[in-house]
Amino acid sequence: MSRPRLLLLLPTSTYRTKAFVDAALALGVDLVCATEEPSTLEERAPDYLVTLDFNDPRRSADKIAEIQGARPFSAVVAVDDLTTVTAAAIAETLKLPANSVAATAAARNKHDMRVRLSDAGVPVPRFRLVSLDQDPTMVAFHSMYPCVLKPLTLSASRGVIRADNEGEFVAAFLRIGQLLARDDVEVAGEAARHLLVEEFIPGSEVALEGLLVDGRLETLALFDKPDPLDGPFFEETLYVTPSILPADVQARITAVTADACRALGLEDGPIHAELRVNDHGPWVLEVAARSIGGLCSRALRFGTGMSLEEIILRHALRWPIASLARERAASGVMMIPIPKAGMLMAVRGVEDAQAVAGIDDVTITAHVAQQLEPLPEGFQYLGFIFARGETPADVERSLREAHGRLAFDIN
Repeated sequence: MSRPRLLLLLPTSTYRTKAFVDAALALGVDLVCATEEPSTLEERAPDYLVTLDFNDPRRSADKIAEIQGARPFSAVVAVDDLTTVTAAAIAETLKLPANSVAATAAARNKHDMRVRLSDAGVPVPRFRLVSLDQDPTMVAFHSMYPCVLKPLTLSASRGVIRADNEGEFVAAFLRIGQLLARDDVEVAGEAARHLLVEEFIPGSEVALEGLLVDGRLETLALFDKPDPLDGPFFEETLYVTPSILPADVQARITAVTADACRALGLEDGPIHAELRVNDHGPWVLEVAARSIGGLCSRALRFGTGMSLEEIILRHALRWPIASLARERAASGVMMIPIPKAGMLMAVRGVEDAQAVAGIDDVTITAHVAQQLEPLPEGFQYLGFIFARGETPADVERSLREAHGRLAFDIN
């Protein structure tokens, strides 16, 4: 009996490759990896490596249908934002269970998402679509303040800028326009010509990691973000779970996120939602049809030690999952922010940081001689710190202390 065949869509910019590949190999599936750039090994292993244009989902789907041959794929999984729509198109062509292309595309475009959620009565900020061809001074004159300007499809808070007055609005407008025109930013169509302007929602921010099973949302983890995210940029740092919010507030967050998934038409697979919470309740900022980014999934363990990636792959393959319950201990991750632009010359204090009580690991992903770029133009981190403890407060203290022991020499 042949092994199940799994297709992983792996953009070259993702942090997620190793975690998903390791999970797939541990499950013993026949793995095929697709990237947007040709591999030097592709000619030697054409049955296991394939190049796809992730900006052309239909063409990618046709190519996979051609190479499927007599050994059909059992599942296709997108590991990052850039590949979600392509994965949906492939699944549709191969008649595999997945979210529809329309629903996935709506979740990928911040304006389309806002429209669908607003029409369904899901709490979202007031918003409007603005063309980059418009006069920014006129747009600024008619805007609400404080507001947030953001690209339509970029992730990891890239290009997201708060403006408190007309001058800051014009500066942010021009800055985002310059970012979208860069060669290293892959945007097309409406996303290259427009940006979203929405009211700034005060309050604390949370992230919900979930799995949609037959249209039902299973909450895998709810992360608090202890650092305030008030701008002018919105670089995320700390994620700590379980949340310390009251149980009724957490229940409302889950309910609103489920409403948002239904409004978008998402029914299957992982979702990552970002929400703001204040006295008026939860407000949906984003619902992405993929799992948490970076290396952050390492902060999560389920059942008897199952990883988030194994859960996602088992669900895609329609294999049994023993438990979706997260481990009892509190856990968290710190995404180490880039403090300034320049070349990384040295990293100091890693061993001291790893010695902090409660720290599981310190992983530096930036390398010496790498050119670093902070938000809002950049999208990467210096690395990740992982911790576990009896309480969320213990985890937060460990992460902050470990970060304080690190030093980065940037020229």
